[in-house]
Amino acid sequence: MLAHFSDWLQIPIEEATIKETDAYMDHLLRHRKKPKTINCHFSCIHAFYDYLIEDERMSLINPVKKNYRLRLPRPLPKHLRDEQVVTLFKGINDTRDRAMFTLMLRCGLRVEELSRLTVDAIEYRRRQLYVLNGKGSKDRVVYLSEDALSALQSYMQKRKFSKEKRVFLVRKGPLRGKPISVRGIQKRIEYYSRKTGIQVSCHHLRHTMATQLLNADAALVTIQDLLGHSKITTTQCYCRVSNLKVQRDYYKAINLVLQRTLPISENVFEKGKIGITDSHIN
Repeated sequence: MLAHFSDWLQIPIEEATIKETDAYMDHLLRHRKKPKTINCHFSCIHAFYDYLIEDERMSLINPVKKNYRLRLPRPLPKHLRDEQVVTLFKGINDTRDRAMFTLMLRCGLRVEELSRLTVDAIEYRRRQLYVLNGKGSKDRVVYLSEDALSALQSYMQKRKFSKEKRVFLVRKGPLRGKPISVRGIQKRIEYYSRKTGIQVSCHHLRHTMATQLLNADAALVTIQDLLGHSKITTTQCYCRVSNLKVQRDYYKAINLVLQRTLPISENVFEKGKIGITDSHIN
């Protein structure tokens, strides 16, 4: 990368200023280099000039400001399509695993929150889960859908004799009866991903829940609260993937627009036809 910069530069490298590095940035952008690649170029150039100044004691001003970088595009959250959800859960026959991943899909639990879930955090009568000390040390309440409640009750019936406070436990091996770890949960979803051919991770289930709720017209602030996001801007990224809702909102709105403007459009069209006829007559 330094060689590329040096070859491009028309002056000795020690004479380069911010003017040259800005022009080099434009050069890389014109050649369609990705922001991540451009940032690597400038990190190398900055480090090189730091070396010349600090180690070689050269009297220079670094032409690349510290932390001078392009903003990287935020990747869209990945979610499963409805048919993929069906295929995935058809392949999950284990009672514990079905309960774990149904809670992640329906309640939007993070994998760490799932692994730390305790028996006394379940409120069956109100169909609620209390997520304590979530990300950012935040507590929140999430709600149990019919299928999530059913899956959870089926599993809890099988582990009813355990005195362990954590809900989800290891079933086999020397750690049998102990709380399952975050990595243990991740390994299970990786297993089902291979089994069903669906590319899925624990976080994909959380993203899927958010996208499905948005497509079902749930308010963004409601989804924010359920996911435990501190900022609404974090939740807003789901608007970018929820094309179904965008499409539905568009047609709903445009139909209202057409209802108001269609008579005007028809009148304009009629006038146009009259004008054409008159011109032919003349």
